[in-house]
Amino acid sequence: QVEQLRADGVHKEVLREGTGPLPDFRDGTKATFHYRTLRCGDEETPLDDSRARGKPMELIAGKKFKLPVWEAALRTMRPGERARFRCDAKHVVLYPLVSKSLRNIAAGKDPLEGQRHCCSIAQLHEHYSLGYPDLDELQKNPQPLIFDIEVLKVEAPGSYQQDPWAMTDEEKLQAVPLIHKEGNELYRQGKVQEAAAKYYDAIACLKNLQMKEQLGSPDWIKLDQKITPLLLNYCQCKLQCEEYYEVLDHCSSILNKYEDNVKAYFKRGKAHAAVWNVAEAQADFAKVLALDPSLRPVVSKELRSLEARLREKDAEDKIRFKGIFSQ
Repeated sequence: QVEQLRADGVHKEVLREGTGPLPDFRDGTKATFHYRTLRCGDEETPLDDSRARGKPMELIAGKKFKLPVWEAALRTMRPGERARFRCDAKHVVLYPLVSKSLRNIAAGKDPLEGQRHCCSIAQLHEHYSLGYPDLDELQKNPQPLIFDIEVLKVEAPGSYQQDPWAMTDEEKLQAVPLIHKEGNELYRQGKVQEAAAKYYDAIACLKNLQMKEQLGSPDWIKLDQKITPLLLNYCQCKLQCEEYYEVLDHCSSILNKYEDNVKAYFKRGKAHAAVWNVAEAQADFAKVLALDPSLRPVVSKELRSLEARLREKDAEDKIRFKGIFSQ
């Protein structure tokens, strides 16, 4: 395998030997590894480093990962082994797109953020920006790269729980209700952060499928209607974590499409109130009452809480300003 790689423009240098037999790496095998990406040249400028992000990379064989050279390299490695692979430019043309997705994931963003409904090659045109200057430059001028890879573990098919990003489209659809249920159970247990992560995974599954549909088509709308309740659950978690601006963004995106979504108005109203957007909070709560008058007791409670906070704030401001002017 190493000889085949070399003949195809991938040169391997072992930095530390691994242990045990070489895994057979049949389809479904999961490799967990750290990687460091370097430009070729005297300085070997680093582009990405999974160790710096605090989380290793996971790759499942046979899932048509966008960077086939990684799978080919891993097939030559044993657990515990560390090696460098110098890859000709033809093998890393899509690395900028892969890197962007991995950077987005590390930053807690949607891995598909900013991608248009088109193929990967279409996204490589010069006018398309990835949002990272170093990746834009590499996209315009492909060049050989070095991957410094350390294999942490290799798991056989069926011996691990599959991550949503590695599922087929059919597997994603089947998994979403189960992930949703897991999120609800975690929320009931008071494990809000863990619940939010589950809702995020379910949303990511559906958004991945939605990217493959024509915007506004019946299938796109059907998927969007499945995303909305998950996104509202995610927003509820974020409210409890006091991440109010994220709630404002997500609820506004829902209301841009579904003007009569009572839950989105209510959660956005709570977020507005928390960040002292008083007029906006009052407007959202008024909209809740207009759409569902039965919620008056709940809305009244929120408005009373907002008014009490405003009185406390006014009293604190008077004391503070009195201290300033009496000096």
